[in-house]
Formats: sequence, structure tokens, C-alpha cells
Amino acid sequence: MLAREIMTQDIEVVTAQDKLQKAARIMRDSDIGFVPVVEGADGQMRLTGVITDRDIAIRHVAEGHGPDCRVEEAMSRKNILTVRPDDNVDNLMQRMAQAQVRRVPVTEDGRLVGVVSQADLALDTDQLDEVGRTVGRISERGPGQRQRQAQS
Repeated sequence: MLAREIMTQDIEVVTAQDKLQKAARIMRDSDIGFVPVVEGADGQMRLTGVITDRDIAIRHVAEGHGPDCRVEEAMSRKNILTVRPDDNVDNLMQRMAQAQVRRVPVTEDGRLVGVVSQADLALDTDQLDEVGRTVGRISERGPGQRQRQAQS
């Protein structure tokens, strides 16, 4: 099975210049925690990063920033895991588990064409055992997280 066969194609996006509030509203209204950041939202759709609900909480709210912040101030730009539409889903699951990410933008020549999420894997593959193992590996806590939890 290929990424193109399970990816969500009808995706909401923001630009780096959009206000964070727009990204947060998209997340709320679409019940998602991740929005791709693109240049050329009018059709070019070149992926420049991603913004997550966690980015907003950690880099915006926790830092005490005001309501006029732009997406570029909280988005993740580096080390964004992407896949191509013709990538094999088995390899995709391994890469998601290794990087411990729940969602992966699908790009073709730098242009965003879709997103694969844990839900896409669970709903659209016939390998539920492997999907379960992948979700478990994505959700594993690192040594620092175990220590912080033990201190709470």
C-alpha cells in the first residue's frame, strides 16, 4: 500500500504570516492538532513547516505572547518528516515511529499534496497489529519524560 492511497488530501493550511488564532480555529473546527504551513496557499502549496496545538501551547501561550502573534513565531521549521505519495506505508510507519510523530505531510517536488496521520493508518490499512505497534512506538516516553513524570 502507498501513502497516496491513505493520505488525506482535503487539508486546511496556513501561511507563516497568518495569525496563530487562524491556525487554532482550524484545529478547533476540524478537530485536528496539526496544520501544515505553506507558501502560496493559492495553489503553489510549498511546505515551509507545520504548526501543532503543542507548538501553540509551548511557544505562544506558555511564553505569554499576545494575541497578534503570527504562525511563524511558533511553527516548527526544521527536521519536518515528509514522505512522497509513492512511499510504501510500511516504511512510512517505521519512519513515523522512529521520529515519534503522529502526522506526516506528503509532498511532491516540495508541494504539499496530503497528510498521513495515525488515524489514516488505523482506518485505511489492513495491518492493525503493525499500526498498533507503530502507535505504541510513537507514544513511547523518553528518559527525560519518565523522570519529570516521576517528580510530579
